[in-house]
Amino acid sequence: MSAGPGETAPRPALYRDHRDLTPFRTPVIRTPVRGLANGVAGAVAGRTRGSLPVEGGAPRLGKVGGRAPGKAAKTVHAAIFASSDPDRLIALAHANPGWAGLCYLMAGLQSYAQGGHLRSSELLQRGLLIRNDDDANSYASVYLARVITRVAVAERVEVPVLFSEEAAFLALSHSLRETGQGEAALAALTGLPPSLPMALASCSLAASLGRHLDVVADTDGLLNGDDLSAALLLVRARSLRKLGDDREARAALQEVLRRRKTDFTLRSDALTDRALLLLDNGRKVLNRFEWQHRQPTELETVRTLRKDAELHELWDREYGLADDGD
Repeated sequence: MSAGPGETAPRPALYRDHRDLTPFRTPVIRTPVRGLANGVAGAVAGRTRGSLPVEGGAPRLGKVGGRAPGKAAKTVHAAIFASSDPDRLIALAHANPGWAGLCYLMAGLQSYAQGGHLRSSELLQRGLLIRNDDDANSYASVYLARVITRVAVAERVEVPVLFSEEAAFLALSHSLRETGQGEAALAALTGLPPSLPMALASCSLAASLGRHLDVVADTDGLLNGDDLSAALLLVRARSLRKLGDDREARAALQEVLRRRKTDFTLRSDALTDRALLLLDNGRKVLNRFEWQHRQPTELETVRTLRKDAELHELWDREYGLADDGD
């Protein structure tokens, strides 16, 4: 039953993804010594160096929409799977208007994979605005379904995403963020189906924009079920710390540490953040039962007592023996 006019409807939880099948593959938690190829564990094979990775290897071109492939299909197929040059796809977009949207989109994904975020954002936005003809759409549904884009959804967290609306918009959002367009990056995620990768990208952006209340509301009730949820809990804890809610921040960090299979890097970040919280609270060590730092007046008293004891020791050392002799 929907909420009435005077009631407050509950805020939807971004992290709940009820789909049986999603375009996302196993996330990669980046470290200085871990290569990105570990994220798909052998699922990508047989591709041209520098081109977009494909799950199971690049497909061989056959019929498109029940018909033999035309010239446009052949040239676009070669530009996607046998090349890593976005300019080649841009030229094909000009030569084949019915395929322009698809060509710009794939050129944008190629640029994104190569780290060209400014160019990627421009090409992806152009590709998403142009409608393709039926042949291009049929080709995309058959031959691009296994193309993978490794999208950075948060700091050091990358998710391989199969060719889809989510792959395009997540890549666009990250490119906009990298070029300093935080608000546009957040807007690019609006309307995507709920999922942990989308929630992590959205909350990371919201936190960077200072919208910590939104982060806390969107992650309320989140449990550590996998590495993505653990990374999202870290974002939640940091926002809670910014808001001054240290108790809830500690609870979020403890949830990260609860699951033993959580990636070592995330557990290490949680321990570091917990230490920072304890320092904020004036604690001397990581044990919550240890004493806190003394107040300035108490410290002065300690210093006075210590100095007095030192003077007594000095007196005994210099004059004590003489007194004993008398």
